[in-house]
Amino acid sequence: MIFWEIAKRNIRINVLRSSLAMLGIVIGVVAIASMGILGNSLVASVADSLSSVGDSVIVTPYSGGGGHGFSSAGSSESLKITDQNFQQIKRVAAPNVAIPVYQTAEHMKIGVGGDDIVAVIYGLPSDDVPDLLKLQDGVYNNGNSGCLIGPTFAKDHNLKVGSRIAIGTDGEKGTLRVTGIIEERGMSFDISTDSAIVVTKEWFENTYNRNADYDEVVVKVKNGDTAGIKTAIENQLNKRKDQKIVSVMDSKATLATIYSTFGMVTTFVTAIGGISMVVAGVSIFNVMMMSVTERIKEIGIMRSIGTQKKEVMSMFIYEAAIIGVVGSTIGGVMSIIAGYAISALVLNTTKHLFTVANALSVAEGMGFGIVICLACGLYPAWRAANLNPIDALRHE
Repeated sequence: MIFWEIAKRNIRINVLRSSLAMLGIVIGVVAIASMGILGNSLVASVADSLSSVGDSVIVTPYSGGGGHGFSSAGSSESLKITDQNFQQIKRVAAPNVAIPVYQTAEHMKIGVGGDDIVAVIYGLPSDDVPDLLKLQDGVYNNGNSGCLIGPTFAKDHNLKVGSRIAIGTDGEKGTLRVTGIIEERGMSFDISTDSAIVVTKEWFENTYNRNADYDEVVVKVKNGDTAGIKTAIENQLNKRKDQKIVSVMDSKATLATIYSTFGMVTTFVTAIGGISMVVAGVSIFNVMMMSVTERIKEIGIMRSIGTQKKEVMSMFIYEAAIIGVVGSTIGGVMSIIAGYAISALVLNTTKHLFTVANALSVAEGMGFGIVICLACGLYPAWRAANLNPIDALRHE
């Protein structure tokens, strides 16, 4: 088509000006798409870290003071869940598994002559551990002389299955043999085991003189109705509005809030990137207006030999489209490179880069770039098509 060829010719004649206009589109597409990629990758990374804890209801002592089983002082030592409270939770949560949890921080030594460190120790019923924790190596601990350790704890202290850990400042609380290493769980709402030690409930009670005064209870919900279990527990244990016993957290609802927050952050940073695209649109508009002004006499000649208004208009629309498509395509490729670099630097991983959500972010950036170019080319094209042929021929 002759008008398509004329549009390409004009871009070649004014290659520097057209290239600068394309550069604005490239920057705009990269800003929008790379921010979208970063946001999507961040959400995917968080989802991976929290994927194993979205089916839990976590019950902890109400920290506001008062309630059955608490001293009036409300000190942290008195904030425990009694066995009576646990049995109520267990009945309400049935047939789901309710797991009582002991927790403390303890000094320990790793190996002969090793440094004295402090780590968190969790005490869990042996039968319930497989419902809460998965192993990457070794076997579950069924005896009071063994323990499980988190993967970060194992890596930091060069431990493996069979290693021994002396518990207490001088090992006075005994020595435990590592029977298994727990799978990495990342962030969690219930218990954070990546850098911790897990022992049996019996060992914990005997060592720390604890007797069914739990630090928290974790309910693993099989049917997905975490909200219903949360409500049932609150109705059972917090009957009196002026005297709460426990605080109950629905991990699924918390996850939904986190994802929603990240989604809003992604939208916000993408909108900031869109500002650069608007600036690029102004540049396109300026380029197209200059092109019309420089070619007024040419337009007059074309109109005088019978060229229709829509044909003149299409010539300038083609020019804007070429700038938009080429600039957006280059921007799309560069946004993938930028997204890769940002993901590697910020998240230390690129495994979430090639996803449908990120492909849509790139497509949205490119589409926005093309639409901006066409929109900013409409008025200049309309103005060119509606020039008076006689006045255009007289233009100097």
